[in-house]
Amino acid sequence: MRFTFIRAEKATWPVRVMCRVLGVSPSGLYAWCKRPNSPRVASDVALGVAVAECHATSRGTDGSPRVHADLRAQGIRVGRKRVIRLMRSKGLKGSKRRGWVRTTEADPSAVAAPNLLERDFTASKPNERWVSDVTYLRTPAGWLYLAAIVDLYSRRIVGWALSPYNDRKLAKMGLLDALRRRRPGEGFLHHTDRGSPYTSAEYQKLLDDSGALCSMSRSGNCLDNAAMESWFATLKSERGEAFESFHEARRQLFDFIEVFYKRQRRHSALGYLSPPDFEAVGVA
Repeated sequence: MRFTFIRAEKATWPVRVMCRVLGVSPSGLYAWCKRPNSPRVASDVALGVAVAECHATSRGTDGSPRVHADLRAQGIRVGRKRVIRLMRSKGLKGSKRRGWVRTTEADPSAVAAPNLLERDFTASKPNERWVSDVTYLRTPAGWLYLAAIVDLYSRRIVGWALSPYNDRKLAKMGLLDALRRRRPGEGFLHHTDRGSPYTSAEYQKLLDDSGALCSMSRSGNCLDNAAMESWFATLKSERGEAFESFHEARRQLFDFIEVFYKRQRRHSALGYLSPPDFEAVGVA
């Protein structure tokens, strides 16, 4: 252990000073360095490189569960505890989530839809159940607001919109984006909170015209839309919530949502598959 420490820190401290402090001889250190690595050490070195590559591919966001799943998908047989040990030795960590923040206000005069979802955040096929909400992002010029819609089957972001204003137009743009992309059939369930953009007449008309069943969380109960809140927490922990400008936010969000999250990132709720891989397995 002492020789390992000295070799790791030789760029920071003089070797002879460390040998004297740790009570070992320089000649013993140099002899140890010339010995070939044991099979276990050599295996750790090679596996450590693979672990670091997986972590880098995830843009530094994956913790040990997703890194472990990535390695197994590459045909590398390794235990989860060993992955944890190697990540710790390299100082690699997954991103941490923040708490939930309420971003919409209810219209006291509006009539809310019943909670048809009832916290069942599962679906048996694509476009069967969608959840939607709005979150805030920071720029030097002020707040930006992101409306997003998640398909509960594969956790895809099926629609999203960005605006400096948290209003009915933003929510409507997000829904229109999802409807254009996915074209869901009659009777799909669309769940939101009771915010005024969602209870507005124009939003409700758009849902009616698309054949959706409208579902809404109970008043002040964020857990009724926990799947959507979870996605926003993932976004802010892995991509961040501060951007230099509106245009930079749009560019980076497109990269995160359309390129990384929807096509590459492994989802724990999907058995650590990406949304396209999960949908392909479901179809097969």
